[in-house]
Amino acid sequence: MAMNRVQFQPGLSLPAFLELFGVERQCEAALEKARWPEGFRCPRCGHAEHYVLHVGAHKTFQCQTCRTQTSLIAGTLFQSTHLALTIWFLAIYLISEAKTGLSALALKRQLGVSYPTAWLIQQKLMQSMAERDAQYTLGGHVQVDDAYLGGELAGGKAGRGSENKVPFVAAVSLNAEGHPVYAKMVPVPGFTRKAIADWAGATLSPGCQVISDGLACFAGVTDAGCEHQVVIVGGRKPKDLPEFNWVNTILGNLKTSFGGAYHAFDFAKYGARYLAEFAYRFNRRFHLDTLPMRLLAAAASIGPRSERWLRRAEEAC
Repeated sequence: MAMNRVQFQPGLSLPAFLELFGVERQCEAALEKARWPEGFRCPRCGHAEHYVLHVGAHKTFQCQTCRTQTSLIAGTLFQSTHLALTIWFLAIYLISEAKTGLSALALKRQLGVSYPTAWLIQQKLMQSMAERDAQYTLGGHVQVDDAYLGGELAGGKAGRGSENKVPFVAAVSLNAEGHPVYAKMVPVPGFTRKAIADWAGATLSPGCQVISDGLACFAGVTDAGCEHQVVIVGGRKPKDLPEFNWVNTILGNLKTSFGGAYHAFDFAKYGARYLAEFAYRFNRRFHLDTLPMRLLAAAASIGPRSERWLRRAEEAC
């Protein structure tokens, strides 16, 4: 059997990572480059001329024009942190390189921090993944399917009416050769035409060709300017449905990932972030060696996300 070139990528080894980012000054230099690839620019007036001050744990830049002072971590995901950047960088590495995800409990043990701290780090990094991928839409040929997070609660309802089930749409775009390019997994209020139309407007590029099963709500993609093709599944098994091969494969991988990494989490409140984390790694599966630095760039650009903000997940995600 031929070796899968995606699965057997060398990636970025832990020794190589520690050599690059094992001390604080290396992490500061990487964060500075991620924030200002062309060199420092004052966030207030945009001028480049500045002084460098050393007044605290991190480097501070003072604009020569307007005198505004900007800390290296101010305005980033790391704002107000009391942790060393080496801890944050190690978390970025562990989460981005984990093939099937990494729980907050496992992250706690790896980083040597408390569970609440590990949980907050994980949620912040997953939020940066979600916001980065929200900038992109799927185009071309797109397979979609309906799915649920969660299962039946003891003594609760079974099936689609279960109080512990959160509906979401899984979608994957294919290239001209029929290979998967990008995926998105987004919770929806329910499987109604309006909900799918709203989802399509935010997730799909107008004019793309959407293929779905016979669920009536997916006709809503046409309200967002997309073409729609229906394939009636009937009683056929997934292996007998080549039209949905890739979306079914990705959903299977998602189930394996969640089952192996997480004991439990609040599906309704935080499910969007966990789904976004899975899709983020899938969408960058050909670039494992640069994935940590891509996540650093996302964390440096989205701005601060406080714990209070993150726990208001219904509004934040």
